[in-house]
Amino acid sequence: MYLIGEPSAYTEQWINRLQGLPHRLLAGAQPCGAAVTLPANTPLAPHMEANCVYHLEAGLVHISVSGRALFYLGEGDLLGLADVPEGLTAQAHTVAPVSLVPYEREALFMHIGAQGQAQALADYLGGQAWLLAQAVAQATQPEYRGTNGFKHVAAGEVLIRQGDEPDHVFIITEGHAEAFVDGLKVGDVAKEEIFGAMSVFTDEKRTATVIASTACTVIMVPKDQFLAMTQANPKIAHSLIESMARKINTLNRQLTHAGPEGQ
Repeated sequence: MYLIGEPSAYTEQWINRLQGLPHRLLAGAQPCGAAVTLPANTPLAPHMEANCVYHLEAGLVHISVSGRALFYLGEGDLLGLADVPEGLTAQAHTVAPVSLVPYEREALFMHIGAQGQAQALADYLGGQAWLLAQAVAQATQPEYRGTNGFKHVAAGEVLIRQGDEPDHVFIITEGHAEAFVDGLKVGDVAKEEIFGAMSVFTDEKRTATVIASTACTVIMVPKDQFLAMTQANPKIAHSLIESMARKINTLNRQLTHAGPEGQ
């Protein structure tokens, strides 16, 4: 689990502790089906059975509750341990391609009890509840909203300006944006898409300007936190690099077609 914003040292220690628990809980348990593989920018709900727990074998998932983005789940985390309470709306979208291994929930709980791991399960659920409470508390602080987490922008507002220093990575949770290089449109940024990561990886100035083409809600992930996330889970960085490479290839093809022969 990765919280949006600046976690305290104690929070990071607790997150590290939680990350070791799913391996203990699943030891010896048998999946109830084949792994579910999904590309980036995919809602999870249509692909998850209500009676299953899913082990996030690879990838990154963004979780929002009642429309508010709160945290990410990464490699090793579990989804579906408990049903979402009535009246509360939770959404999960893939940020990087994922692989989810399903376990029948009741059978898994019986297995956990038989293996004497009930306390580990309680620690995992309790720890996630505590972290979720902290994420909600951070998201309601005005000083937090101003620099980290959610940002609401109007159509026409600049999200990233070409030539600026890279201080955040962005994810659009609602709306649409467009990317420009030297005033020329080079691409679109859709909902649930990460942008601004390339300059953060290379530590160079922004190579493009990104402008909201509609009213948008974006998540701002501080540079240091994003780099720490990718270092802790290299598969996330690999997926993002693959995605950026595909975009560069698409842009190169567009530029080739727009050359003298295509004009």
